[in-house]
Amino acid sequence: MKKTIVFLLALGVLFSCKETPKEEKEVIVEEKVEEVVPDRSGDFPKDIAAVFKAHGGIQAFDKQNTLIFELSKPEGNEKHTTDLKTRHARIETNKFALGFDGNEAWIEQDSTYFKGNPRFYHNLMFYFYAMPFVLGDDGISYEKVEDLKVEDKTYPGYKISYGDGVGDSPKDNYFIYYDAASHQMKYLGYTVTFFSKESSEKVSLIEYSDWTDVNGLLLPKTLKWRAYDDGVVGDVKSERAFVNAIASEEKLDTSLFSKPKE
Repeated sequence: MKKTIVFLLALGVLFSCKETPKEEKEVIVEEKVEEVVPDRSGDFPKDIAAVFKAHGGIQAFDKQNTLIFELSKPEGNEKHTTDLKTRHARIETNKFALGFDGNEAWIEQDSTYFKGNPRFYHNLMFYFYAMPFVLGDDGISYEKVEDLKVEDKTYPGYKISYGDGVGDSPKDNYFIYYDAASHQMKYLGYTVTFFSKESSEKVSLIEYSDWTDVNGLLLPKTLKWRAYDDGVVGDVKSERAFVNAIASEEKLDTSLFSKPKE
C-alpha cells in the first residue's frame, strides 16, 4: 500500500513538472506590395514613343528615383545628383557645392569660384544628360519639323515646347532629331530664354555621338556642341564627357538637397 502511494505521488510530481504548453501566436507576414509604374508610351506621338523605346523605354525611366552622373573635368569632376520625381538637385565639386531644394537654389563655397547663376545651372547638365527622357515631362507639346540634314544623311525631328508656367523657362524650345532606322537620338537643338524671359530664334545644337547602358537606360557618354547657323551644321566646337553614371530606384533623403544652415 505504501509503495502504491509513493508511486502515485511521484507520478503527480512528474506531470506537475511538465511545462504548460504555450499559446501559439499567429505570425502575420506582410506582403510587400510592389508599386506598379504605368507605361506612358501611348501618351506620346508614335515617333517620340519609339525614341523612348530605343533608349530603354519611358516606363523603365519612370521606375527610377535617382540619377547620378559625373561631368568629367580636368580640374576635378562635377558630381550631379537628381531626384527624378521632385527634380531636387545637388552638384558637388572640390571647390563648391550647389543645389536646389524645390524652392530655391543655393551655393556653398569658400570663395567666388563659381560665378554663374545657381538657379540656371542646377539642372542644366541634367537636362542634356537625361535626354530623351526629360522630353516626357508633363506640360510638353510636340510638333513635327523639317528633317535635319548633316552631310549626306537626314534625321527626322520634332519641336518640343512648354505650356505657360512650366518650369523656370517655359519659352524654351527643344528640337530632337533621331536616326530613322534605330530611332536613337542623334541631335538636340535648344534655345535659352532663362535670362531674357523672351522667345529666342538662336538655336544651339548638340550631337549625341555615343551611348552607355545605365541600369537599362541608354544614356550619353559624350556630348558634342556643333556650330549651327541657319540650318547648317558645322564643326565640333566643344565636348563634354560623362562618367560614373547610376540610375537607381532608391530614393535619397531630402536633406541631401537642403540649403546648408551656414
